[in-house]
Amino acid sequence: MKKFQPFYGMITMINDFLIDESGEGAGCYKLISVENRYGTLVNFVVEPNTYFVDHVMVSLGDMVTGFYDANAAVPLIFPPQFRAIVMAIDTLYQNVKVDNFNDQMVSSDNALKLNIGPFTQIVLENGQSFTRYPANRDLIVIYGATTRSIPAQTTPYKIVVMC
Repeated sequence: MKKFQPFYGMITMINDFLIDESGEGAGCYKLISVENRYGTLVNFVVEPNTYFVDHVMVSLGDMVTGFYDANAAVPLIFPPQFRAIVMAIDTLYQNVKVDNFNDQMVSSDNALKLNIGPFTQIVLENGQSFTRYPANRDLIVIYGATTRSIPAQTTPYKIVVMC
């Protein structure tokens, strides 16, 4: 099971990333360096299937959150290098959470409970409509305000189901 871990910071570098000597994937992979406010640096390997929330184009200086699988094997190098699963530009009044939500629509860390409303858009990563109840799945949740309860509750704007 994936354990989605966020890392928040400013993009300090974007370069092409070569994955093999043949050069077959040249230009398809990017290495994005993100530095947080404490000076901690992380390199994200961005693949063609990395999901960008709202399909935005990122650039140097953007404040972003990159989500990676904390249970995945990583090379022992500095700065750490993670395979980005989801990237989101941080915007005012919009929060993003990537996690597995149970049958009660509570995240695996028990921090967020989703109340699906009539205007909550539920889609697949390719933008197509998802027609089932999204419980017990890995979800990308885009939401605004939350309650101050434990877990916090929200009615999300959009849920992206990761199949």
